[in-house]
Amino acid sequence: MFGKKFYGLRGFPLALAIGVIAGMDFLLFGFDQGVMGGILTMDTFFTRFPSIDVNNPPSGQSSSHVSTTQGITVASYNLGCFAGAVATIWLGDNLGRKRMIFFGSAIMVIGAALQASAFSIPHLVVGRLITGFGNGMNTSTVPTWQSETSKSHRRGQLVMVEGALITGGIMLSYWIDYAFAFTQPSEICWRFPLAFQIVFALIILACIPGLPESPRWLVLKNRDQEAREVLSALWDKDLDDPSIESEFTDIKEAVAVMASGSFKDLFTMDQDRNFHRSVLAYVVQAMQQLSGINLITYYAATIYTGSLGLNQELSRLLAALNGTEYFLASWIPVFTVEKFGRRPLMLFGAVGMSISMAVLTGTTVDPNNKSAGIAAAVFLFVFNSFFAIGWLGMTWLYPAEIVPLRIRAPANALSTSANWITNFLVVMITPIAFDNIKYRTYIIFAVINAAIVPCVYFFYPETAGRSLEEMDAIFHKTTGPFDVVQHAKEMPRRYDNAGKLIVNPAEENGKADVQITQGDHQAAAENGLLGPGTGSLRGSSGDVSEKTA
Repeated sequence: MFGKKFYGLRGFPLALAIGVIAGMDFLLFGFDQGVMGGILTMDTFFTRFPSIDVNNPPSGQSSSHVSTTQGITVASYNLGCFAGAVATIWLGDNLGRKRMIFFGSAIMVIGAALQASAFSIPHLVVGRLITGFGNGMNTSTVPTWQSETSKSHRRGQLVMVEGALITGGIMLSYWIDYAFAFTQPSEICWRFPLAFQIVFALIILACIPGLPESPRWLVLKNRDQEAREVLSALWDKDLDDPSIESEFTDIKEAVAVMASGSFKDLFTMDQDRNFHRSVLAYVVQAMQQLSGINLITYYAATIYTGSLGLNQELSRLLAALNGTEYFLASWIPVFTVEKFGRRPLMLFGAVGMSISMAVLTGTTVDPNNKSAGIAAAVFLFVFNSFFAIGWLGMTWLYPAEIVPLRIRAPANALSTSANWITNFLVVMITPIAFDNIKYRTYIIFAVINAAIVPCVYFFYPETAGRSLEEMDAIFHKTTGPFDVVQHAKEMPRRYDNAGKLIVNPAEENGKADVQITQGDHQAAAENGLLGPGTGSLRGSSGDVSEKTA
């Protein structure tokens, strides 16, 4: 089997293999996000690293200094992710999807090994930076590779499934932390969870070389015959089948369109309103992280001990249960994102998150109030549910649908940078904020989430079920940021839920510059995916495939 091309797989079995390896990366991404949460409640960990123990600052060190050190240590991973993602802008199209994933996974093995073997804070920080760099490369590339080697007509569901797999990794990390905490005082309690990341990466390293390269990247490099062979294997059809040639032609045309865009085009305000649309993509990414989700993902167990006064074992158990509930809730949008649309889910999520943060403010004023503590514990669960439904995958889906095809790659690069920077900001300041303003930290996020509601309502048009040419036509009619939502509501839909044409574009006023079918748009939009409660920068590797996404 392993001596054959693509392991001898074709058609659905090959697509399944690609999905499994992509899913392995999403699980790894989530695991990395959550693994430090439980470790930060382990006494044995702080015995080794007392300079980041915010509950028992070392003699001669202020609590402010210790909380800052902890924030830097934990958030260094996110900084590494940002650097790796930015590097993908220049490396992605040169190395190809498979080699980027291979190198990213290899780098993560090195970083995880350094973390698991750390004996000093600088050692640990370097390990987290390196792990993050590899993860930034992977999360910038894997969704693109998967979408470019897959054929899907339910773009929203695909993104939401990826989000669910990320929360699955978070859940797994919490439960492993909980289980290995019982091995204290042995340092295996925290070294094993950090080393366990290597398992996921090794599976990816072992399998990715034998799987197909992206047909679009092959076309980009003028390796046309190889691209045709990949398409033949993916769709399990002969090379001379007319549908294979049709797919190949579509990819050729899409690559030509994408190659015409640049960063400079993001800032133009011609009929396409590129700058307007790029700002919408950028801000929606920032709003996801400023909601405060990674305050909980990274520090859930710490919140249970520090803010609610619970013992460490119970805090780790509640964090694991929180992660489990988060995973289950993340499957809800898989079945609702196409039915209800983008705007309703984002509005629903923001309202719920704001209320949850407001309740957390009132219930954490007195850590000794057990009744209030129970309510606070419940609303940490509630917050995650609202986020999972409204914002977990939405910010990776929406930017891909709102920007024109020509600037898709640079727009994704710019917008995703907002996610990583705000992710780093939140993770960095959380321990500092809790040390200085205590429960009032939640007020900040309650206000931010409340502000998200009018922002989405007034400025973000619905994109569900719209083709690329429909979105172009909507923005062609737009004269300012305040009227785009109304134009989107007034414009008749060209396609029904099954993707069938119901309104002839020639019958409408205004024509789009890019003529693409609904099925093409659905596949194309999938290329702007990722991630979870976190970010991924695609850059030039985030090209958009049409029929072969």
